[in-house]
Amino acid sequence: MVFRVERRYVTGEDVAFDRDIVVHQGAVAVLPIRDDGFLGFLRQYRASFDRVLWEIPAGTRDVNGEEPLATAQRELSEEMGLIAHQWEFVCEYMNSAGWTSQTTVLYTARDFASSQREPDGPEESTAEIVWLSPNDARALLRGPEVLESSTYLALLWHLGTHSSE
Repeated sequence: MVFRVERRYVTGEDVAFDRDIVVHQGAVAVLPIRDDGFLGFLRQYRASFDRVLWEIPAGTRDVNGEEPLATAQRELSEEMGLIAHQWEFVCEYMNSAGWTSQTTVLYTARDFASSQREPDGPEESTAEIVWLSPNDARALLRGPEVLESSTYLALLWHLGTHSSE
């Protein structure tokens, strides 16, 4: 099960209320960065928006007991056919604190070897792998596309802290 919905009852000195919370085991996201500075993306259909989105590799922490880095390594291999030898933790963030307990751990990955791509599900199977220069990624960030949150955050962090790339 990816998530469940719980009704939580909250009581305090001056307040009592209930909330429906989507309880989620968490996710990971990875910004792949090649030696030439190009950044890895997926162009992937998402039924929730009925359109193809720009995304970085990501996935739910759905293997019991698996550490976030191991999940990120597995997702990068499955989705892009890459094994990275250099990993950097960027941050862990709350996806939407008002209604879900989901957090996402964001990494960058560098220094790649190829692996067998093993997409999971129809969306991943039809996803296109695209490498963009930092300038093209910056244009994507500033353009009219609405970006998925992990992608947006990863680009803001990378392009903001590595502005010369």
